[in-house]
Amino acid sequence: MIMSRIEAPGDETTSHLADLLLGGLPAEAVLTDPDVTASYANDMASFCPAGTPAVVVLPRTTEQVQHVMRTATALRVPVVPQGARTGLSGAANASDGCIVLSLTKMDRILEINPVDRIAVVEPGVINAALSRAVGEHGLYYPPDPSSWEMCTIGGNIGTGSGGLCCVKYGVTAEYVLGLDVVLADGRLMSTGRRTAKGVAGYDLTRLFVGSEGSLGIVVRAVLGLRPKPPEQLVLAAEFASAAAACDAVCRIMEGGHVPSLLELMDRTTVKAVNAMAQMGLPETTEALLLAAFDTTAPSADLAAVGALCEAAGATQVVPADDVAESELLLQARRLSLTALEAVKGVTMIDDVCVPRSRLAEMLEGVDRIAEKYQLTIGVVAHAGDGNTHPTVCFDPADPGESRRARESFDEIMALGLELGGTITGEHGVGVLKKQWLAREIGPVGMEMQRAVKQAFDPLNLLNPGKLF
Repeated sequence: MIMSRIEAPGDETTSHLADLLLGGLPAEAVLTDPDVTASYANDMASFCPAGTPAVVVLPRTTEQVQHVMRTATALRVPVVPQGARTGLSGAANASDGCIVLSLTKMDRILEINPVDRIAVVEPGVINAALSRAVGEHGLYYPPDPSSWEMCTIGGNIGTGSGGLCCVKYGVTAEYVLGLDVVLADGRLMSTGRRTAKGVAGYDLTRLFVGSEGSLGIVVRAVLGLRPKPPEQLVLAAEFASAAAACDAVCRIMEGGHVPSLLELMDRTTVKAVNAMAQMGLPETTEALLLAAFDTTAPSADLAAVGALCEAAGATQVVPADDVAESELLLQARRLSLTALEAVKGVTMIDDVCVPRSRLAEMLEGVDRIAEKYQLTIGVVAHAGDGNTHPTVCFDPADPGESRRARESFDEIMALGLELGGTITGEHGVGVLKKQWLAREIGPVGMEMQRAVKQAFDPLNLLNPGKLF
């Protein structure tokens, strides 16, 4: 198997590595201080082992990335690409003796074209910075992960990120039109297009999206843009049960409505937000549903959706009158993960996506799992596309609780597959879910995945140990 070919380099190789890298990189771009390199060892995932990198490099040009990969190939040293390390699956975790290739210094927006509705960017561009820049041209880059103020476009591409607006606008993969990629041996390959349409050959661009840096290093991306929509208005609906809130979601989607946001918070999350921010949400709320529209007549859309929520059993429906009020309603959702983290200090965030029609079964199952393991598990969900984030709160200093947290996490993923879902909707596989990828796609699927990896990276240098 290709996944076992590379071992951590020995001391002699490691000592020689920095000198070779400095042959094509400025001194400030090559970090060898162990205290500094250790800070690049892992992303934000729990229960994911990380190794000790031999060196960290911070290139600024495509040519410098090519030099890194040629050096790595010559010495057979593994390379772990990184963005801002906001990921939640361990995909950016270092392996022992590796080169950590941090792309955060390649942060230029190279072009914004309002006619072709594209932006051309380097991988280190921050998502929010791109969104604001294109907004000045009356354009809109929809993918908006919760970490959008920190995460990079390269990281978004690597993990196939989503966000709150996916129910209407889709995920990162739908906006990546073309890529420049440095391959494992240092060659530069361009994929895709700048045009609105194009079907020439295999869709290699889409293949790289979600590949977690295991096939090549993205050094430039052509991204599709949309006209900037009107400001959205938000509605909040309270329910006496999660099942009723999920029924409302089904009614909204079946009715043909296209909200720009449709988010759900369960009772555990509502209580956590109340405890942290004193937002005054009723303690009797079992589920809070937030719906938003960015149409030309959002008030009418909210009224229609509000009626559907009431028909599903909403105990209270509160539509916002203006943008400022809408932002206040969304504040609770934005605080959700921070509030859940405050419960025990550490969280393990799952990322199971199920068919919308089975969302209620997913939430009910998580409740049962929380009771079985005697843990606090809050659920926030991109309800409009069935993407749930069951968040396990636990004390890492308690070995028994840590063990139960991991076991509950696995049961939640098993439940998602049983309901016809997938183990990850937007966070990726990384280290955390490797065994579950094999369960989801089966032996033939795994064989073909490995064949693709072999074609692009026969020496298994790129992010080894991730995905499978």
